[in-house]
Amino acid sequence: MTATRVLRVPPRYDVAGTLGGLTFSRYDPCARFAAGGFWWATRTPDGPATLHLRRDGAGLAAQAYGPGAAWVLDRADAVAGLRDDLAGFDEVASAHPLVARLAKVHSGLRLPATGRVFQRLLRAVLEQKVTGTEAYRAYSAIVRHFREPAPGPLAGLLLPPDPAAIAATPYWVLHPFGVEQRRAETLRRAAAVADRLERCADSAEATRRLRAIPGVGPWTAAEVVRTAYGDPDAVSVGDFHLPHTVAWALAGEPRADDARMLELLEPFRGHRGRVCVLLEVAGLAAPRFGPRMPVRSFSRY
Repeated sequence: MTATRVLRVPPRYDVAGTLGGLTFSRYDPCARFAAGGFWWATRTPDGPATLHLRRDGAGLAAQAYGPGAAWVLDRADAVAGLRDDLAGFDEVASAHPLVARLAKVHSGLRLPATGRVFQRLLRAVLEQKVTGTEAYRAYSAIVRHFREPAPGPLAGLLLPPDPAAIAATPYWVLHPFGVEQRRAETLRRAAAVADRLERCADSAEATRRLRAIPGVGPWTAAEVVRTAYGDPDAVSVGDFHLPHTVAWALAGEPRADDARMLELLEPFRGHRGRVCVLLEVAGLAAPRFGPRMPVRSFSRY
């Protein structure tokens, strides 16, 4: 099945900045910019689907493929961040001159709301306590291990793994991909309850259910709901770099803990996660005083 629609976009809409958050890297096997547009493969309640978004004059053309085409096309505007509600953000942003400036410079940036929880949870669990390079290697290897071509004409695009398949996979299968037993078991536990996670009514319910899974903490839950529900207030508490970035950007302090970060973000309540996204997009970072975390590999052991 193939279906299409044209979406209206706000002035200065930032296609790359908005949709780039749905990719793990430019080589993400499930989401990428290619062939003049953005391609996103997913699993819907109606079956596999691929969403293709591309600029069409002043709008955004959406085309969907696969058994889940109607489902994904119906929420194409949400995936593209066009349901993101910025009401009141300008007033909130005025609490700090830097945030106010970034809000204007990046006024076309929107938060996607994919409506798919486990797809983002897979990536978030693999990102726990490791470098980005290690996380991406594991993610890519797992997607390719469960290789299932996505619907549509883009060659090489793959569906994210079926949660049931991951739940049934023993730890030793995931170990060669660079996933130690702690993250592997967290991933398998999450996959076993994926159906319930996908039925959550809102970000708050999803956060509660995610936090009830052993191995899923506040950082992982926030990373998931910010993408699955477009939650603008989700703050990734427990992040290695974020407290320092927030403190440096908002107070000129090179180091901070989570408590200090939340204190500085309090004036932006309701949009605290959005402020963090703006700081990241702007490339702001606190000074580094130590060596980078090494990229490790233990898959041979």
